[in-house]
Amino acid sequence: MKPVVFLAPAEDELVEAAHYYDSQAPGLGSDFLVEIQRTLGGIEANPEAGTALRGHLRRRLVRRFPYGILYRIDPMEIIVLAVMHLRRQPGYWVDRL
Repeated sequence: MKPVVFLAPAEDELVEAAHYYDSQAPGLGSDFLVEIQRTLGGIEANPEAGTALRGHLRRRLVRRFPYGILYRIDPMEIIVLAVMHLRRQPGYWVDRL
């Protein structure tokens, strides 16, 4: 299995979303992180299963939360480009390609 590596902006998005959900209800941020981990496990186990968007870019949806993980498969690792909210600013991550 290839390791999953986050770009710094994607990691920031993850932390920011977890803090937001924690501010909405105690424990909801932890629930969000559990779902992110579950999704990342699926990506690691079968990286090609994500929906192909363009070129080598793929997306997996996160259960329970309106988020998707955008990633690309490189020869030695899987790179997470964005942890994106599905209803905000489509395409903001394009410069990360």
